[in-house]
Amino acid sequence: MNCNTQNEKIELLTEKWAIVGVDVGSEKHYARVFTNRKIELSKKAFGFTNDLDGFQTFERWIAAIVGTYKLKFIMCGMEPTGHYWFNLASYMKNHGMMVVHVNPSHVKHSKELDDSNPAKNDKKDPKTIAGLLCDGRYMFPYMPEGIYAEIRELNNLRLTASQNLVRVRNKLERWISIYFPEFHTVFKGNDSKSGRLLLEEAPLPEDVCKLGSEGVNQIWRNTKLRGVGKKKAEQIVKAAENSIGRKECAWTAREEIAELLEDLDKYRIREERILANLYEKVMKVPNIELMLEINGVGMKTTAGFIAEIGDISRFDDPKRIQKLSGLAIVSDDSGKHTGQSSISYRGRKILRYTLYQCAMSVISKNPDFAAVHEYYTTRSQNPLKGMQSVMAVACKLIRVFYTILTKGVRYDGRKMLGDIKRPALAEAHAS
Repeated sequence: MNCNTQNEKIELLTEKWAIVGVDVGSEKHYARVFTNRKIELSKKAFGFTNDLDGFQTFERWIAAIVGTYKLKFIMCGMEPTGHYWFNLASYMKNHGMMVVHVNPSHVKHSKELDDSNPAKNDKKDPKTIAGLLCDGRYMFPYMPEGIYAEIRELNNLRLTASQNLVRVRNKLERWISIYFPEFHTVFKGNDSKSGRLLLEEAPLPEDVCKLGSEGVNQIWRNTKLRGVGKKKAEQIVKAAENSIGRKECAWTAREEIAELLEDLDKYRIREERILANLYEKVMKVPNIELMLEINGVGMKTTAGFIAEIGDISRFDDPKRIQKLSGLAIVSDDSGKHTGQSSISYRGRKILRYTLYQCAMSVISKNPDFAAVHEYYTTRSQNPLKGMQSVMAVACKLIRVFYTILTKGVRYDGRKMLGDIKRPALAEAHAS
């Protein structure tokens, strides 16, 4: 449905449409039906349960109203809050109803128009939502299908696994700082194989002291680990002998570190398994290999970008992706006052964060984008601050990705710099 402006959305709703406002709940939903002129056709709010029987009851109810008033089309609007609308929206879509979303902030600020009362209830919200539909203040939700649905769900699983991995690593750092703070003076980081083996066999300083340098070295010899030996063993034993770590609750401390190491392995294996499946799916997206040719653009950010936007062909131009990510520029001007512009922050925050990560990566690894960032921050007129420049590079990445994925062309650094319409920068880079 190609209705982008408010006028086009209003014009779509002729007298043949039944406008249904739905207040979504965890166990029960409520609906009211109106014409495109906001005349209510339902006598009262209709409640139905969040299951198949409830959905079928709702379908019969709305079909009776549509038949009575000889309507032809049905538009159902709801707030996209939580996850309880997913199943209902799928059922409606599969049974010939158009599903749209309204902004929850619009619902909140429109409640007082009828009765000057900000109260929220199951009867009032469906009417408010339907009123927003009649005013053309609705959005067409994108529900990815096929490969794009799989990529989105896999990327969500990857993010969850990564968050759990970070959480466990932070807990491990906390444990070490409490019970064995000298550990990191010998072993740098938690990814050290020799340090990991020692934490499994002798996690506490007193355990290390009991083993001695020969016992510690024997742990590494048993696994044929190279790069460590008696000298390293003597260092950790000396650190253990002078440790200021907590001495109480030794049994509990050993249990805790054992669980943390077990969780660390579990989430690391899970993340690797999910990443393998995710990469396989992402490579099926047309022209994705051209996007990965850009120096500084990795598979994780590529997968995150595709997961959030879905099929890029649904966008008419890259500015819509910029708006979706919350990177659209918002001005603060009034009369003679010219305020400072900023990004909107309204949109998919995971997409915004993915673009930020990608921008930081290309600035550090790609000479073309590094030159753009340097120009933005050092130009004589209206120089940008560091983070402002990073966001500007992120917006440029959106346009580059859009061109590559929709047209199937290879990335050209010189053309990218030339498109910024700053010949001096392009000439300096070419030389």
